[in-house]
Amino acid sequence: MIDIIAFDADDTLWFSETLYIDAHKKAAKILSKYQPLDVIEAAINETEHRNLPLFGYGVKGYILSFIEVAIELSGGKIKAQEIQAIIDMGRAMLEEPIRLFDHVEEVVTELSVNYPLMLITKGDLLDQQSKLERSGLADMFTYVEVVSSKTADTYAGILQKYGIRPKRFLMVGNAMKSDVLPVIEVGGQVVYIPYEYTWHHEQTDDDGGGQYYEIEHIGLLPELVERLNGQR
Repeated sequence: MIDIIAFDADDTLWFSETLYIDAHKKAAKILSKYQPLDVIEAAINETEHRNLPLFGYGVKGYILSFIEVAIELSGGKIKAQEIQAIIDMGRAMLEEPIRLFDHVEEVVTELSVNYPLMLITKGDLLDQQSKLERSGLADMFTYVEVVSSKTADTYAGILQKYGIRPKRFLMVGNAMKSDVLPVIEVGGQVVYIPYEYTWHHEQTDDDGGGQYYEIEHIGLLPELVERLNGQR
């Protein structure tokens, strides 16, 4: 039986990674006059990873890392208007309209009738709260947890906080590293919905021994939940 259903947000409920891919291309174009694209790619990946413990996940940390790379790769020659273009790009990302995946609104609405729903998402608190409000889904969630990372300890702490038994907890997400593996580790149940784009920091060869349910799209989730609860 399932007592509560938790959802990841970015690239599970709404599109996110495509924004970063587009921004990455635009910013790399700005820096292409200073260094080859492969050097830019390697530098931004390394810098973003190094800065995660300080800046956390999200647009603001990403833009700060890109500005740092721009200064380094240009030898300090980057122009003020070019840095401003990177900042404006970040602002546009933060203001981008939320695009829900197909079936999300009806599925979340349907499941919220019979189950308390929880949102568990990484990133900047203000940004994630804003996206949830703009998504039109906020009223469907009983609990919202914006966390700095998704580890087994993170999930264990959330389960303890709300008095949830791991076996009766169902997590739905698109990232094997953040949404699947740590939940398996604490004894929870997981529904994995693969997405065509995976942020390089979320990539892993570990498949958790296949101890999860996989569906093609979120529209198939209510039927799976019914089966898990023995209603079909």
